[in-house]
Amino acid sequence: MKVVMLGLSITSSWGNGHATTYRSLMRELFRRGHEVLFLERDQPWYAANRDLPRPPFGRTELYRSVSQLKSRFSDEVADADCVIVGSFIPEGVTVGQWVTRIASGVTAFYDIDTPITLEKIGRDQCDYLSADLIAHYDLYLSFTGGPTLDLIETEYGSPMARALYCSVDPTLYFPDKRRTKWSLGYLGTFSEDRQPVLNALLVAPATMWPAGRFVVAGPQYPQAIRWPTNVRRIVHLNPTEHRTFYNSQRFTLNITRAAMVRAGFSPSVRLFEAAACGTPILTDQWPGLNTFFTPDEEILVVQSAAEVLEIVRELPEDIAHKIGARARDRVLSEHTAFHRALELESFIAAARESAMTTPQIPGMDFQRAEVAL
Repeated sequence: MKVVMLGLSITSSWGNGHATTYRSLMRELFRRGHEVLFLERDQPWYAANRDLPRPPFGRTELYRSVSQLKSRFSDEVADADCVIVGSFIPEGVTVGQWVTRIASGVTAFYDIDTPITLEKIGRDQCDYLSADLIAHYDLYLSFTGGPTLDLIETEYGSPMARALYCSVDPTLYFPDKRRTKWSLGYLGTFSEDRQPVLNALLVAPATMWPAGRFVVAGPQYPQAIRWPTNVRRIVHLNPTEHRTFYNSQRFTLNITRAAMVRAGFSPSVRLFEAAACGTPILTDQWPGLNTFFTPDEEILVVQSAAEVLEIVRELPEDIAHKIGARARDRVLSEHTAFHRALELESFIAAARESAMTTPQIPGMDFQRAEVAL
């Protein structure tokens, strides 16, 4: 199968959670024998911070404008068995209109930011997807599951909305005996809506326990933030360093963006990465969490600094280890890149079959050809 993916970035993981998702999915599709082309807009921010400039799987190409995209890659897009357009790509509406017009195979929108996307569309502030464009994609792949999928189909007219959650590559993330450097750590790019939770669940415990060791890794945190002296700051971690980072913590913290909490059913890639390393996870609460991990057995839900300190300081090591091990088993059985590649293949096949039997949506003056996978 020939697959073309247009995403925010695969060459740079700096300040985004998209790159690691695309890397694991593209790597697995390539391993399974598919021909995959990834197209990335050449942006100054990512150009200056590329930690994987030449992905060693499939083919990755950069383009500098929509006009260059069209002139260089029209044939690949037109001939592909599936074309996937990702959220947050520059001029995504224009790109999506072009893709759904010329592609002969299945077209899909991959929303790595579903709740944020829908909120932006509701405010008419989304420049990478529009309400009317949703219905023209054969398939809506969403990082968010649950009721949101029904909303995308019933209110926005998507022919097929399916959850394609983030995943982890178990060959890259696994338990690796390291000296424990930190009692509790967190990995994530700064966001205003997450910062109050980070303050409550890591900064406050660090302030209350000066002898504890804490770490926060991730870019874009304002310089005005004053961290306790026992909180180490790491501006950026290359994905190749994530495994070591997680394995150097006694516990790790997961914090969910506010829009994802409201929507529920929105696990982060960091959640699966940490679990694959067997590091016991403390997390905020959100709807649907128990469909991914069983609270108290595979993950620990915390709501206050006092709860965090009680666990970090008093939970016996053998119990913490068992919680981390059970979370790892859960991830390996349900949330690897292999599982996502299989799901994607099945979704593409179902969308192709549906597109062959569904009348064309009015409003686009083009014809869709039938292409076998």
